[in-house]
Amino acid sequence: MSARQRKAALMRGATYASVATASGLILLKVVAWQVTDSVALLSSLIDSLLDAAASVMTLFAVRQSLVPADSNHRFGHGKIEPLAALAQAGLVAGSGLFLIAESVSRLITPQQPEHGAWGIAVMLVSIVATLGLTSFQRYVVHHTKSIAIGADALHYLSDLLMNAAVILALVLSIYLGWTLADPIIALGIAAILLRSAWKIARQSLDILMDHELPDADRQRILDTVKAHSDVLGVHDLKTRSSGQQDFIQLHLEIDGSMTLYRAHAIADTIEAELQTLYPGAEVLIHQDPHILSEDTHVYADETDRTAPK
Repeated sequence: MSARQRKAALMRGATYASVATASGLILLKVVAWQVTDSVALLSSLIDSLLDAAASVMTLFAVRQSLVPADSNHRFGHGKIEPLAALAQAGLVAGSGLFLIAESVSRLITPQQPEHGAWGIAVMLVSIVATLGLTSFQRYVVHHTKSIAIGADALHYLSDLLMNAAVILALVLSIYLGWTLADPIIALGIAAILLRSAWKIARQSLDILMDHELPDADRQRILDTVKAHSDVLGVHDLKTRSSGQQDFIQLHLEIDGSMTLYRAHAIADTIEAELQTLYPGAEVLIHQDPHILSEDTHVYADETDRTAPK
């Protein structure tokens, strides 16, 4: 199995596991909510419904993102992943706002949850299932850099805290008589959902807007290029990511009297090194003749060029 095929298999496996986990937890939580009438448990049920919708969306997005580049999409289909993640952020934010409205209603008219043991048992099962799923998702994201699966994993990680909060709400409300604990904790869960939505949306928008790679990566690229003795300067470094794939463009400044064959060989060597640092990256390098100032031999930086196009 090639590296690309293994990557595709991991991504598909993560999406199938996500849909299966969300579907199973929905069935359990529907029963538990009907038995307990807990608004905190209702919040967890709503989140699981959104998990299922988001996971199905992720499944289709990942399948499309794995379609090879074609004549109409020469940079591939990777940006469908941040689009799906952005839609997930909208679903998560909507659930948070709905939960706030429901919690405020329960604060005004408190209700005592019932049969807390059922709810606690379901939440414990949810925690175990979610831990298993997120561990697998983190493994897949580490090996594939999938933004859609990363967003799905972030959502499920917030579920872990949510499930623990539901257990706390049930214990305080049923066994200690603190009726308001249920809606108050549900409000806290809503805040977590809104925060998760913001993080997912910001990361997705960065990719959709072709945000530069982090400064540390840009410096790493520059250091790698400048380490070659034949490179006299580098400028116009441009980077971006589509989620799964990075794109790197730069201009090399080399001796203008160098043969075309030699200049091409230098560029090929640097391209190979950058692709080793960033596997799967598309690297585009342009060679420029370098002109040194009269009294110094320094690299031309990206904002102050000393060589003509």
